[in-house]
Amino acid sequence: MKHFLNIKDISTRDLRKILIDAKKRKKKRKNLNLLEVDNGSPLKGKLLIQMFEKSSLRTRLSFYLAIKQLGGSALTLRPDELHLSKGAESIEDTAKILSNYGDAFMLRTDSDNKLEEFKKYLSIPVINGLSPSAHPTQILSDIFTIEEIKKKKISKLNITWIGDSNNVLNSLIAASIKFGFKLNIGCPKNYLPEKKIMSYVKKNKSKILFFNDPKKASKNSDVIFSDKVISLNDKVNKKKKLNDFKKFKITKKLFNYTKKDCIFLHCLPRGNEVEDYVFKSKNSKVWQQAFNRVHVQKSILLYCLGKLR
Repeated sequence: MKHFLNIKDISTRDLRKILIDAKKRKKKRKNLNLLEVDNGSPLKGKLLIQMFEKSSLRTRLSFYLAIKQLGGSALTLRPDELHLSKGAESIEDTAKILSNYGDAFMLRTDSDNKLEEFKKYLSIPVINGLSPSAHPTQILSDIFTIEEIKKKKISKLNITWIGDSNNVLNSLIAASIKFGFKLNIGCPKNYLPEKKIMSYVKKNKSKILFFNDPKKASKNSDVIFSDKVISLNDKVNKKKKLNDFKKFKITKKLFNYTKKDCIFLHCLPRGNEVEDYVFKSKNSKVWQQAFNRVHVQKSILLYCLGKLR
């Protein structure tokens, strides 16, 4: 049994094994319908329990399809229907019940501590579907998409992030250190990652550079990433923050500084941080990026349940 909480806690070898398996599985599904099961039904009889404390579209759909295509089933719990959310039952007791009924637990949460507590008391794997500090399933799937499009290892590419320092960027930073790819981060100087992340970058002697100028950050990029400047639960002065990021919008002009075949990725949903022109251009691969999550999450489930080939 293995958990999937943070990219930095998983070996590069295991992360690469997940990507290799996902590539094989996607290829074999070329002529199958969405709900047809993979050959061998590797997770037949297995139940994935999902709980979403934060809004979700892509994570919810992709994990549902992932377990179904592996021959298993999914059950989604609404936190407001559980005793746990009303303070009437502990995480420890909830975890013991989940362990008896399910084979894996995927949690999208507003609390990193809650993930750690579930990990402590569960006797089944727990997967981080998004937390305040990380979005590991998203970033591993994004690496899959980049390598699929570019047809080369990500370690050979220049990756750029333009935008706020958030959970998605934290996982991208961890991935840069694990896979050894160059990562330029463009954001206003007052919006750098928190001290803990900056110390992690410094300690690992990474290929990560920070820029206060989006043009300099984008120079010779193979990939440009972005995300919403204002996330769903941001407790900030939104007007001020949007103004601070005004110069960091992903525009057609910004792509003059990148390589000609540079692609644009966005974990979605989008806001006004990217021009409509760029989002809908041939450089944009956001829909391929979104659906690839099914394939990678299948391999993550197999990894967690000890079934990865």
